[in-house]
Amino acid sequence: MKARYQYRIYPTDQQKRFLSQLFGCVRVVWNDTLSYCQELYRQGEKKPKYTELSKRLTQVKKTEEKQWLTEVSSIPLQQSLRDLETAYSNFFASCKGERKGKKVKPPKFKKRKSKQSARFTDNGFTVNQHHVTLAKIGDLRIVWSRPLPSKPSSVTVIKDASDRYFLSFVVEIQPEILPNNGESVGIDLGIATFATLSTGEKIDAPKPLKKRLKRLRKAQKNLSRKQKGSNRREKARKRVAKIHAKIKDTRTDFLHKLSTRVVRENQTIILEDLNTSGMVKNRKLSRAISDLGWRSFRDMLSAKSDKYGRDFRIISRWEPTSQRCSCCGNIGGKKALNIREWECLFCGTFHDRDINAAINIKVAGGQSETSKNGRGGKRKTSVKEAASREASTQPKIVQLSLFDLPVIAVRPRR
Repeated sequence: MKARYQYRIYPTDQQKRFLSQLFGCVRVVWNDTLSYCQELYRQGEKKPKYTELSKRLTQVKKTEEKQWLTEVSSIPLQQSLRDLETAYSNFFASCKGERKGKKVKPPKFKKRKSKQSARFTDNGFTVNQHHVTLAKIGDLRIVWSRPLPSKPSSVTVIKDASDRYFLSFVVEIQPEILPNNGESVGIDLGIATFATLSTGEKIDAPKPLKKRLKRLRKAQKNLSRKQKGSNRREKARKRVAKIHAKIKDTRTDFLHKLSTRVVRENQTIILEDLNTSGMVKNRKLSRAISDLGWRSFRDMLSAKSDKYGRDFRIISRWEPTSQRCSCCGNIGGKKALNIREWECLFCGTFHDRDINAAINIKVAGGQSETSKNGRGGKRKTSVKEAASREASTQPKIVQLSLFDLPVIAVRPRR
């Protein structure tokens, strides 16, 4: 399986100028080719294939207006055309319904102030002990935070909005199958508590955006006052970009550490399919949900489960995990978000809302995979029996606080 290994690099001032020229050429090739494809579409013609676009790029290099494209390596320019071809292929497949997931939008023009990147194939770079050599760039000093597992097939040089430089290698890795420990866990994701495990453990998120929101607002107000095109505006833009980079790094570090721990400790991981894109449309919860990174956590669990040989399962979002009692299996109805603890009307058990939901997620994930339909000689286990069996293996839930249900006074008829 393939994986990406990213490292920080520290180019010199001259190398920064070379990289800036390279990023500009890659961006011009992308935007010029995209504009050409859009013009053909307006005329009613089909989008040209990659071979035609490559021949057109060769002719464009010979013109006097864009002869400076020959000053950089031709490999990233060709890779830019391949990326555009991939973007169009994904867009067409999404329109036809051949691509799963959210609808893909058509490719857009690239901006100079946003993230910049250029990709080199194996014949355009060389990996050494203390540096990496790129074609027509030179030797870039790199910090090897961890060794490469194999020879990389390509490398992407990246410059983010805060003017940090990285090298991202694509390498082939072998799955590390961890021994089966027989443990399984259900995870309930939330806002107040990031993750609640079926074992009863609650994990809080660092919420980096919430902690730096005051500083971010001040920096953005300072940026809005600066004149466009001035040097002071560029400095203010970098301050805002650095705050965003710190927020992203803090969140990513937390998600990586938590996902690695969950995958190493459990053989089966069960998660609920949340409608994150729909929940973000709620203006009162959108910022808090975006600050948590639910989708990134799910993607990390899926990728690391494949790497370490774990079983990762997703249950339906329509499963009533917050309404069902994990002891008797009966559904007590929908509950408001402010109710964090409740008493089952059927068996009288007090439940912590998040822990109860995590246990039900674990039971629902085991039901869809382990139950038999009768042909193999085993009786299909009902949801109530599975819930009761699961609850018997869990520690007894202690009521943390008391709450009184509202009493409705009914007047007698006259």
